[in-house]
This record gives sequence, structure tokens and C-alpha cells, in this order.
Amino acid sequence: MAEIFHNGNYQIVSNANDMTTLDIQKQNSLLDHMEIAIVEAEKRANGGLNLREFYTVYLVETKVVDPDFREALTTISSLWRRYTEFEMLRAYLEVTYPFVVLPSLPEKKVLYAWQKVTTDTFDPDFVDRRRAGLENFLLRVAAHPILSRDKHLMGFLQQREGWKESIKESGYLQLAENKLKALSVAVRLRKPDKRFETVKCYGVELQNNLGNLLRVRARCAERQYSLYKLHANYGRVFSEWSAIEKELGDGLQKSGHYMDSLAATIDSHLEEEELIADQLKEWLFGASALQAVVRRREALQLVKDEATDNLTSAYDQKDKVLQGKSGLMSRLFGSVDSEEMREVKANQMEQRIVQAEVIDKETHEDLTSFSSKALMEIDRFQQQKNVDLKETLTAYCILQFKLARKSLQSWQHIKQCLEGMP
Repeated sequence: MAEIFHNGNYQIVSNANDMTTLDIQKQNSLLDHMEIAIVEAEKRANGGLNLREFYTVYLVETKVVDPDFREALTTISSLWRRYTEFEMLRAYLEVTYPFVVLPSLPEKKVLYAWQKVTTDTFDPDFVDRRRAGLENFLLRVAAHPILSRDKHLMGFLQQREGWKESIKESGYLQLAENKLKALSVAVRLRKPDKRFETVKCYGVELQNNLGNLLRVRARCAERQYSLYKLHANYGRVFSEWSAIEKELGDGLQKSGHYMDSLAATIDSHLEEEELIADQLKEWLFGASALQAVVRRREALQLVKDEATDNLTSAYDQKDKVLQGKSGLMSRLFGSVDSEEMREVKANQMEQRIVQAEVIDKETHEDLTSFSSKALMEIDRFQQQKNVDLKETLTAYCILQFKLARKSLQSWQHIKQCLEGMP
């Protein structure tokens, strides 16, 4: 089993005999048998009286690439899904597999004031970024060796009619409400597991760091956009200036065109940068999912502690019964139960002890099983996060390098135009 330790930084380390996340991901999963993609999005109007209400649907396409894969309903499938159906799928998976750090969904709408993107949920750029995020969610779920085997996931991908009804029949909504009530109570454990306490602290710090990183990026992008767009003023001034200069006019006019080109460069650059920001936000939301797993484990430990307390209390009461001190009136007035009465009460307490022992054993097994599975899933989360964030931050650096190189080329052209003037 993977072990978690804290030594200045939070880390997850697997024993030499344990499988790494990459090994786990190579296990049989849905992506080994099927291709999954969300190929387009479409804006539709509600069919009711209020035709001003619109919603977006996404075309999910699947193709079975393994001829021996019998779990698929059809070899090729194409169906439309709304964002709310993706939410339903994720909520069902969260209830059914509480030990899994579930992949996150993209934003349904802009959540943070520091995001310098449109708040129009029907804006084509926003919809396309959300489409890419939903596709990424499906691919991550389909790559998971446990989640990808769920029958309701396959129904989501290929069942055109009746999927929502079938998933509601699973009773996940009631389970979700019960677990939500349990998690809403502040949990203070007598002996918290240090491994999960470490993970909880790490999740909070990861969320804070990624949130701060995204805020800084948003401010940089805003200032960068303003700076580049200001160069369009240079272009306008140079063009107007060229009209009154006979000898310098050609060079000034060409320089103005390059200034306009430089100002326009920032638009496509920031569009690409927003895609990178979405990748960072995936792990920002992932940090919340990580903390949710810890909270669910804490709720299980609380149940286990209560079961242990009940068992201990039952033992204590049995001892008092055997000593003839079970009742308050007996202690106050000195009356003592008869031997026969003590035996009846002792038998009753013995039955209570047997029931308490069964519950204590069951809750202990539930907690142990959950902890074991959760640690493996946390290890998976950490390793995937390390790979993805490395690629994302590297891609951000490369994108900035490309912008700087384009800008340098523009300034070199401007310099040549100005040097070429007579």
C-alpha cells in the first residue's frame, strides 16, 4: 500500500512492490476498447412557451475499436448530452465510488471574478472550451480501471433513451442526500489518521496555490492585453504621419502595419492561454475532490468511533448488572436485584454486546477497506497531477516564448523599415 509522509513538502510514495499510477492506468479500461470524443456543441431552445430560454447540448461520439468487446451496446454511437447530464453522471459516480478522487467537470459558468473571460455561457469560445473540458472528463473516467466498468457510464455513452430514468432508479440521489447530511457536520476525530490529515492539508494548500497562480495569470493577461493593444495607437499615428511625409511616408506606413500586426497577435495568444488556464483549473477543482475523499473517510471513522463507544458502554453496563448496580434506585436506596433478575439483565446485555460487536466489526472493515482504496486513488491522483501540471506549465512557458518571438520579429521588421527610410 502506498504510504504518505510529510517532510517539508507533501509527497506520496509507493513501495517498491506496489504498482504506480502509470501501471494502474495500463490495466484494462474502457479506453482500451473504445474511442470517445465530443465533436461539437449546439445551442437549442426549450420547447415550452418561453422560447427565450436556451441550453447547450454536446455531441458524444463513441467507436468500438476492439471487436471482442461485448460490453458495448453498439459498435458506433452518437448522441447529444446536456451539461446537467454530465453533472448527474459525476454525482452518481461520487456516491457509488466514494473512495475515488473523481475527475472534475469544467465550469458551467464563470465562477471567479478574477477570470477575464466572457460571462456569456453561449459565447462560442466559452462553449468550445467547456466542450473540451467535458471530453477530458469522459476520457479520464474511461481511463480509470474501476469507473470505466460501470454500466451507467456505458449507458451515458451509448444509451439514447431512458438513461436518466435508469440512473435515478439506482437510488443515488437518496444516498447522496444522506451522505451530504453526514458530511455537513463538522468532524472532530479523537485520533485522526495522520496519513489522511496530511492529504487534507495538502489539498487545501494545493487549492490555495493554484488559485493564487490563476489570479496572477489573469492579472498578467489583462495587462499584457492592454499593452499590446496600445501598440495599435502607434500604428494609427504612423499611418496618419506617413500621409504628410514624402520621403519618410513609405517607411512610416509599413511600420504602422507591423504595429497593427503586433497588436493583433495578443488575441490568438490569449485564447490559447485560456485553454492552459482551464487545465490548471481542472486540478484546482481536483484539490476539492481530494479533500472530499478525506471528509468521507472522516465520516466513516466517526461512525466507527461511535460503534466502539457503544460496545464499550455495553461492556460497562454488563459489569454493573453483574455487580447489582444497574439501576439508579438500587444505588440510592440500597436495594439489590435478585439473582434471577441479574441473570435476565445480563442475558439482555449479552445480546446487546453481540450486536454491538457485529456493528463494530463491520464499521472497522468498512473503514479499513475505504482507507486502503482511497490511498491507492490518492496515489493515482498525485502521479497524474504531477505529469499533467508539468506538461501544462511547460506549455505555458512555450506559449510565452512564441509570443515573445513573434513580437521580436515584428520589432525587427519595424527596425528595418525605419532604417530603410532615406
